[in-house]
Amino acid sequence: METMDAPIAIPALATEPRFAQRLREHLEAQQLLDKRYQLQEVPGGRMALPVLEEKLSLLSLPQEMPCGLVRIQDPVPSRALRRRTPAQRLRDELRRLLGESWSEELERDVPRAWQRHGDLVLLSEDSLRAAPWEQLGPVLWETVASALGARRLARRGRVLPGGMRSPSVTLLLGQDPWVEHVDNGIRYTFDVTKCMFSPGNITEKLRVASLPCAGEVLVDLYAAAAFAHACEWNIHAVEALRRNLVLNGVQDRCRVHHGDSRELELRDVADRVNLGLIPSSEEGWPVACRVLKKATGGVLHIHHNVESVPAGSSPAGEAQHPAEGGGKEKQRARIRPEWERWAEATASRIRGLLAELHGQSWSTSILHIEAVKSYAPHVHHLVLDLECRPTPPTEPTASSPITPDPTGR
Repeated sequence: METMDAPIAIPALATEPRFAQRLREHLEAQQLLDKRYQLQEVPGGRMALPVLEEKLSLLSLPQEMPCGLVRIQDPVPSRALRRRTPAQRLRDELRRLLGESWSEELERDVPRAWQRHGDLVLLSEDSLRAAPWEQLGPVLWETVASALGARRLARRGRVLPGGMRSPSVTLLLGQDPWVEHVDNGIRYTFDVTKCMFSPGNITEKLRVASLPCAGEVLVDLYAAAAFAHACEWNIHAVEALRRNLVLNGVQDRCRVHHGDSRELELRDVADRVNLGLIPSSEEGWPVACRVLKKATGGVLHIHHNVESVPAGSSPAGEAQHPAEGGGKEKQRARIRPEWERWAEATASRIRGLLAELHGQSWSTSILHIEAVKSYAPHVHHLVLDLECRPTPPTEPTASSPITPDPTGR
């Protein structure tokens, strides 16, 4: 664990209260006053006015106002500073750092959004890439971290090719890549340079967490209930998962299967199966069918990226989500025709896989289509809740007994 940063100490000019206003006007005229902090009383009854550290060499003490240079420990931020958003604070700090080298081009390079995981801030891939930033060295990252209230800093790169979707993340400040994130009351810990976290999926996580699955066995083919089988082929994600199980005190309720989920040996165990891989989880469908309980079936939660026709270009109408929650829930998002066609085709495909696997007919029912988020222009990350049940064999109708004809005919 890294040690806490040392308390902030800033330079200031201390003078008698009766000279404070005149000294303030003098410092403002010389552009030496540090307006990020309030003037404060210091020992001896004097008032200390903050001055800019980088301009100390230009400071000349006025003879008519007796004052001296002091350091203020843990200065009080000004009202204007407290009103600034983190993005504004970051921009202002970087502008102060660069001074006359500041430009509109550099301002466009300053991030306006980022991910926060505990004391680590994860910047986007295109943040602070211009040459002047690189020339600043470590002081740049120390300034960014201070402005954002972080102790560690990292920057995303492109997702590495391959099925594991491993991130390319560079630590810019700090040594420890492991972070802890609390989401919906669940504590997650992971190596930010090896595993990805999707904060945009929070609505889906909340929805799945609310499903009635008490006493059920869940199989998660892409591991992110009474018992869960979690399947994951990324060794770094497996390590994070095992740590998270211990962190949340549920290690006795989950068995981790490390390896390709398509080679999973489980059969006939699950009431629910989560297929959370995008852009498509189709390669896992046969495995999902195999692990569903043969006698009673269950529910598949199938993730997929589905393309949609741009709004206004299709004459087809739109359908609504089925009503749920007795009318108490908010208005559902509209279901697009393309989504319904994908859901129906998926249900038909799963029905066929189950029938082929078990040698008997199965029924499938579309319970819900959830739009998680927009993945790209006209592409949406959807989740289909599909109920799958074996169809009882039809009993043959008994033949009616032949009644003898009394006439002998």
